[in-house]
This record gives sequence, structure tokens and C-alpha cells, in this order.
Amino acid sequence: MNKANLFTPLPDAFDGEVFETLLRRSDMRVERIVSHGQSSPDGFWYEQSEGEWVLVLAGEAELGFENGSAVRLGAGDYIELPPGCKHRVNWTCPDAPTIWLAVFYLP
Repeated sequence: MNKANLFTPLPDAFDGEVFETLLRRSDMRVERIVSHGQSSPDGFWYEQSEGEWVLVLAGEAELGFENGSAVRLGAGDYIELPPGCKHRVNWTCPDAPTIWLAVFYLP
């Protein structure tokens, strides 16, 4: 058994998002993602074969979708992204870290 804290130590994400796998099983994985003002590159879309449930623990972000819609997420907000859902990070808070908890699962 390992005890850890999602908020400390918090990696420096000024130069790029930091992805850390916290738990991995054959059919799922849990990641902590730390952003600090990043967004997806122009024209880039995430399109994953697995589903993703993502929760914003701190900070703010906006996800964009292929159909042109967008959703703003703040602390406590979560969303489920089904397998194959084309999405991107439009914006993350530039003034403070955005801490995400992402659960990826097989369909």
C-alpha cells in the first residue's frame, strides 16, 4: 500500500502539461494531469479508443469538441468522454495550476 496526495508534491507545469499515471490495471488507468495555461496545438484532436472520465480538482479549463461545442470546467466539474470522442483542450487557467483526475477505461 502506498499513501500519496494528489496536491503535493505538485509538478511545475509552466513549460508543459505533466501526466502522471497513479494506477494501472488491465482494463483501466488513473492519471493526474497538471496544466498551467496550456491548450492543445492548433488542429490537434484527442481521439482515444478508450473512454475517459475526467474531473477538475482545482483550476479551470475548457474542452472543445469536433462539432464546435465547448464546455467550461471548474473545480468539482467532471465529464465523461466516450471512446472515439474527438476533443481538445481549448484553454486552461494561466494564473494557477489546473489539476485533473482522469480515469481511462476500456469500452
